[in-house]
Amino acid sequence: MRDREIAKLIKLEKIRQKKVVNLIASENYVSKDVLTALGSEFTNKYAE
Repeated sequence: MRDREIAKLIKLEKIRQKKVVNLIASENYVSKDVLTALGSEFTNKYAE
């Protein structure tokens, strides 16, 4: 990743998602295959 700030934000989002219980129905966790295909953990936001 060229932009270190974006890479840092993605890393922090990954950590956040592992530590919290998400109770927002419109925010789902996608499979590792989907993450690989689409990019990053930000894909999990509003994944309906």
